Amino acid sequence: MGQWAGALEGMEMKPSFWQGRRVFLTGHTGFKGGWLALWLSRLGAEVVGYSLAPPSTPALFDLLDLQARLFAHQLADIRDLERLKQAVRHAQPEVVFHLAAQPLVRASYRSPIETCETNIMGTANLLEALRDIDSVRAVVVVTSDKCYENREWLWPYRENEALGGHDPYSASKAAAEIVTAAYRRSFFGDTDCAVATARAGNVIGGGDFAEDRLLPDLFRSQAAGELLHLRYPQAVRPWQHVLEPLRGYLMLAERLWDAGRDYVGAWNFGPEEADIRTVSEVVESLAHRLPKLRWTQDDTPQPHEAGLLRLDSSQARLRLDWRPVWRLDKALEATTEWYLAWQSRRDMDALTEVQLQDYEAEAWHD
Repeated sequence: MGQWAGALEGMEMKPSFWQGRRVFLTGHTGFKGGWLALWLSRLGAEVVGYSLAPPSTPALFDLLDLQARLFAHQLADIRDLERLKQAVRHAQPEVVFHLAAQPLVRASYRSPIETCETNIMGTANLLEALRDIDSVRAVVVVTSDKCYENREWLWPYRENEALGGHDPYSASKAAAEIVTAAYRRSFFGDTDCAVATARAGNVIGGGDFAEDRLLPDLFRSQAAGELLHLRYPQAVRPWQHVLEPLRGYLMLAERLWDAGRDYVGAWNFGPEEADIRTVSEVVESLAHRLPKLRWTQDDTPQPHEAGLLRLDSSQARLRLDWRPVWRLDKALEATTEWYLAWQSRRDMDALTEVQLQDYEAEAWHD
């Protein structure tokens, strides 16, 4: 990618681009994948989902009956190369979003081999499956902000910083970046298929029921009237609503389609500097909305997790005209509304649609 500083080359997201577009989406039964599947289907895309079964009970995928919204839906393992090749050949997609992953740091300590197989070889398998699919024009491989060699410094990480990872999850995402770059240079450089990677911050929002994530753990504790145990209350993270990076992925895919060679490479999608806060600050903010919430620090020995992590999203702001729409307070408000509604057994399909519509209204008309 050439020098870009000082040049605003992007434009707003074009909803009409997605009407009738054939999209292959891996990981569509997960938290981020579920929101992306919902959004793409609302935009009129023909979404083919490829993923394992939903990772939790309950799950956003089931609560919204997302299978009924998809053009096609296949439960399968990204590590199964031959089955993946068949699925891609049958779908003949134009745009591909790769979100299938083992997404948890702590789980990677318990299952390091599975994490590496899924996140590294799963990515390689998808790119291998796409090599002979002439219909594909844009591929967005989603990795993580934790792919950087985290030196616990104050400065935010830019896309050209060194990759690394203390834990198996972070290392697997760094390796997925390297594998993607190698495939792009070796096999897609002279084709019409443009490949990019996307690195987002700590995403929050309704519908995340994973273990060992702050907000799902918090709302489970709140609902049960139990004490929330925080492992690293002073850890600093780049918090953002899940719709923020998803909008970035959609905008990036559009640019890859329109001007592929100019937009390949890695992209950060992180929050404003003021929304990079400690775990305890996020919990205290939610405590004002949840009077019964109580928390304490967990002093038992814990696996290593990064203490400080910031992202520099200047490239996305300058070249895609992407910037966060909802500040952290709004993101926490929307997330709280979603979980309290779910606890009250409200119609979650309707509420989720309303939140997405509210976000669209601000994103496209600000």
